[in-house]
Amino acid sequence: MDDEVLTRIRQGLLYTESEASFQDSRRRADLVFEYNATRPGDTGRRRALLEKIFGSVGERTVLLSPFHAGFGSNVHIGDDFFGNVNLTFVDDVEIRIGDGVMIAPSVTLTTTGHPIHPDLREDFRRFSEPIVIEDKVWVGSNVVVLPGVRIGYGSVIGAGSVVSRDIPPMSVAMGVPCRVVRPISEVDRTARLAPGS
Repeated sequence: MDDEVLTRIRQGLLYTESEASFQDSRRRADLVFEYNATRPGDTGRRRALLEKIFGSVGERTVLLSPFHAGFGSNVHIGDDFFGNVNLTFVDDVEIRIGDGVMIAPSVTLTTTGHPIHPDLREDFRRFSEPIVIEDKVWVGSNVVVLPGVRIGYGSVIGAGSVVSRDIPPMSVAMGVPCRVVRPISEVDRTARLAPGS
């Protein structure tokens, strides 16, 4: 039964809370609570907790408190990551974050959605699809990234966006729904620099 449910989950098909309950041991809620209660200066303890919470975590990771995670164990973070306050991972399946990614306050990364028809939502029936955020992406404040989305290398997601489809590399994208508004170009190398920088 568990293998059949896992197969459906991996295929992005519907499954219920009861069917998925065998995965509860992978939830890290107590460790997330403990991390959020640690002092910001207790870097050793915070690092040790991140290594227990996440599936993998790179070097030089900064994650400000509080953050939230459905599981935690399905999140994989690369090197040089910065996550600001109130980052939420709805990680029923994998969330993969590359190197050099910056995430602003109050961002939600949700791998899970629910059926439109109310009869199909009994027992919290849902579907899940992985999220991938490639290297050097910057995600602005209050962004929501929906199931199955890939955000390409170097892209910037404008504040308040709802990302419901893939964003190509080296793009500025924003809006509800989030759309590419322009490519990132050589002109952007000098934006906001002081003369002679």
